[in-house]
Amino acid sequence: MPAPTILTDWHDLPEALRGATVALGNMDGVHLGHVAVLRAAHAARPAAPLAALTFEPHPREHFRPEDPPFRLTLLPAKAQALGAAGASIVYALPFDAALAAMPAETFFETVLAQGLGALHLACGQDFAFGHRRGGDAASLARMAEAGGIGLTVVPPVMDRQGPISSTRIRRALQDGYPERATAMLGRPWEVRGVVVHGDKLGRVLGWPTANLWLGRHLEPARGVYAAVVALADGREVKGVANIGRRPTLGGDPETRLEVHLFDFQGDLYGQEIGVRLLHFLRPDAKFAGLEELKSAIAGDAEAARAALG
Repeated sequence: MPAPTILTDWHDLPEALRGATVALGNMDGVHLGHVAVLRAAHAARPAAPLAALTFEPHPREHFRPEDPPFRLTLLPAKAQALGAAGASIVYALPFDAALAAMPAETFFETVLAQGLGALHLACGQDFAFGHRRGGDAASLARMAEAGGIGLTVVPPVMDRQGPISSTRIRRALQDGYPERATAMLGRPWEVRGVVVHGDKLGRVLGWPTANLWLGRHLEPARGVYAAVVALADGREVKGVANIGRRPTLGGDPETRLEVHLFDFQGDLYGQEIGVRLLHFLRPDAKFAGLEELKSAIAGDAEAARAALG
C-alpha cells in the first residue's frame, strides 16, 4: 500500500487532492473503530479518493500541554496506519488557537465544504468539532444535508467489554495488558523512534540494547516485555524490551525504552525503528547489583523467547 499524501493545510488545494470522501476524527491509534469509519466513508463513494481528516497536535495536547504524554500514534505512524486502512490522503490540520476558536458552522463551511470540497463525510457517533466542541454528529448531519454533502455516522465497534476506544487502549497498556491493546488495534502497539546512544552498559553486561526515548508517546506499564522490532530495512526481529527509569543504576529523569534484539548483529544508531510490545513479562524491579541485574536479564530473554514462540 503506497504511503498516503499528508497535507497540513486546507487552503488552495490542487484539484487532485480535493473531492474526496473524508473520515473525520482524531484517530489516535487508528484502532478497529477508526478503521470502520474509513471503510464506511469508502463504501459511500467507492470511486472517490479516500481521505482521513485529523488534527496535529491532538487537541488535548493543545489545551492541556502540561498533561503527561498520552499519544498512541504520532503523525508518521498514524498516517502509515491510515494508509494501510485504505486512505490515500491524510489531512493533518494544525490545531492552533485559530482552529480552536472556529465555530462548528465555519469549520464545516470553510474547511470541509470549500477547502476540501468533500463529497461525503463519515464519523463516529461521538464525533465533536468546532469551538468548545459545539458541533456533534447530529449538527453535522444537518449541515451536510443543507450543503448537499453525504454523511455516514458509524456506530462504535464493540468487543465483550463495550465500545473500542483510544482511552481503553491506553488503559490496557498502562495496566500491563498489551494483548488487549493488540486486539482493539488490530495490530500490536508500536513505539517508533530514533535509536540514541545510551551508556553502553548493556554491551558490558553482554546484552547490547537499542535505546529510544518515549517522547510524546504514552508511557505503558514499566517493566519487561516480549517484543518484535521493525527495522528501517523492513526486517522484523524478536527481542526483549524494558520500559523504565533503570532504578538499579540510580534512576533516569526520563523514561526510556531499551530493547535487546535476539541473534542480531548491526549498528542501529540514528535509525528509526518500531518496537511492538506483545507480552508483559514482569514489572520494573531494583536489583542489588550488576550481577543480579545480568542474571535477571538472562531470565527475561529466555521468558521473551518462550512467549514469542
